Amino acid sequence: MTTISIFIEKLSTYKEKIAIIDSEKEISYSDLIQNIYNFNSKLKKLNIISGEVVFILGDYSFDSISLFFSLALNGNIIVPITSDNEQEINERIYVAQPDWIFDLNSNSEKKIEHDNKLERHQLLDSLIDSKLSGLILFSSGSTGKPKAMVHNLDNLLSNYIDKKGKEMNFLVFLMFDHIGGLNTLFNCLSMGVIITIPKNRNPNDIARLIEKYKINILPSSPTFLNLMCISNVFDIFDFSSIRMITYGTEAMPESLLLKLKEKLPRVKFLQTFGTSETGIMKTSSMSSSSTFLKFDDPNQEFKIVGGELWLRSKTQVLGYINHSNESFTEDGWFMTGDLVEQTEDGFIKIIGRSKEIINVGGEKVLPAEVESVIMELDFIQDCIVKSEKNSITGQMVCVDVVMKEGFVFKNEKLKIKSHCRQKLESFKVPTRIIEIDKVYFTNRFKKDRR
Repeated sequence: MTTISIFIEKLSTYKEKIAIIDSEKEISYSDLIQNIYNFNSKLKKLNIISGEVVFILGDYSFDSISLFFSLALNGNIIVPITSDNEQEINERIYVAQPDWIFDLNSNSEKKIEHDNKLERHQLLDSLIDSKLSGLILFSSGSTGKPKAMVHNLDNLLSNYIDKKGKEMNFLVFLMFDHIGGLNTLFNCLSMGVIITIPKNRNPNDIARLIEKYKINILPSSPTFLNLMCISNVFDIFDFSSIRMITYGTEAMPESLLLKLKEKLPRVKFLQTFGTSETGIMKTSSMSSSSTFLKFDDPNQEFKIVGGELWLRSKTQVLGYINHSNESFTEDGWFMTGDLVEQTEDGFIKIIGRSKEIINVGGEKVLPAEVESVIMELDFIQDCIVKSEKNSITGQMVCVDVVMKEGFVFKNEKLKIKSHCRQKLESFKVPTRIIEIDKVYFTNRFKKDRR
């Protein structure tokens, strides 16, 4: 039996347990398996054969999850895409050269004839020759063109087969085309727990679902958790069912974590970590109010080289189809670009990305550190630190701030600078402070420093 078959067979043991709450309808594991096989029949009618590349356009839904596993059973190479940006979709079609597109937003499917058909990449050929299913994920493209990375899906799923059954309700927040979102999906299904799917990702609707369905686990990002604070949802809705909030995808400001812990003192906060290239690692936090964590994953190795975190895993990508493999060493280590500090007893703190470093006259400044200090001020709702060119120092630190209601920027501007001078070295103190209406973030709920 293939890994996919074993995974599907495990789902069948959960029978009439609720698997998915989608559009506020409860769907059992039996219904999920039936829908997987319904799609399998459809694939046969359409003559979609093993090895063909298939796009799934759409976010989490009963059908998208069913189609995903049906394609995996069929031995296809799956490309989930949640974007509704036509230009972005077309760019990804050009790179991945799909044979079919299932548009679940319009409930349609079509075979693709490419005017400029590229030669199929050898990574895809190796999957096809091995009769294995594949997965193509695109990076966010926040620092350049999105990278298209190829996973052996059988190998990736093998990491989840031995999960023990549990009684919990997860909310799937991270995206369907994101490694963190798929990690949540695979974990949940393997454990036989309930997956609650939000219609959209705004704080009030997420909080309403948490209250209505007594959600136990909320995976999120620091940016979204701050949006929840700004929206006051912790004071409006009942969060008593929440046992754990996991956070990742970007550095967590310590000041924000302390605010969250004050709002939800009984909730465990767990920092997660992973990359699209290597998968999600098992972690443990030093405490719910600490941004230090340990890696507890037998399938992944790590080391720190020059302050940068390097990873090597059993589930890492086969490679990229539109980019060189320069981020990988010859012996398989992935250079993450994440800068870390490590304590003597082995705990690690993610302090920022190497590509985000602001170089002030040779001194290095990480935006996350400055943001955390500014977020300590009770009149600051949000902020984002960036660099600007400076004729003397090369670069200078600048910050855009969002004021809380009732506070006047020109009255508080000097307090921001004074607070930074007390907490930061002089070269880290923002040279320019500007008031803005809101901080922009990507569709993966990470601060957009572009």
